[in-house]
Amino acid sequence: MLLVVCCVGGAVWWTTGSQDRVAVLVVARPVGVGQVLTAADLRSVDVAVAPGLATVPAGHVSAVLGRPMATSLGPGALLTPDSLGAAVVPGAGRAVAAVAVKPGQFPPELAAGTRVTVVVIADTAAGTATSSTAGVPWQATVIGVAPAGTDQATVVSLELESTAATELAQVPAGQLALVMQPAGGGR
Repeated sequence: MLLVVCCVGGAVWWTTGSQDRVAVLVVARPVGVGQVLTAADLRSVDVAVAPGLATVPAGHVSAVLGRPMATSLGPGALLTPDSLGAAVVPGAGRAVAAVAVKPGQFPPELAAGTRVTVVVIADTAAGTATSSTAGVPWQATVIGVAPAGTDQATVVSLELESTAATELAQVPAGQLALVMQPAGGGR
């Protein structure tokens, strides 16, 4: 008898819980600031949405296709109305710096939205790090990753504090490494 009551209670709980789920749009692959959305960039998922959370219903996919991204988002991120439109990066007091890194100087899993620590490494030719920036790590967020060109360098666009971006831009090419940080870390 207890088993029957538990099964019925579980079925009621499951049915009522699944009724609160709605189909919304999420990012299927990394998208960067200014990128125009295509159908391949989006997918629909059923989620339980808390009151007050702004999402884009899956039925509105045609309204977002062809619109530019205001922010960079990684795979699985919920698409919100604020993530579409004019670029909001960099924010006040922040700047974007581009760094060229070679294989072994960054994790290959880097994507838009990844938190990283940028560190100066020793110049392999001279055996030293740049004196003014040696040992100074910078906290940044990846906003774009351009694949390696003919010189085998990958260009990574990073958003960080304005002062730090200026310091970072002064480090000679080949003397930086990017270290992935846990998601949700503070800026």
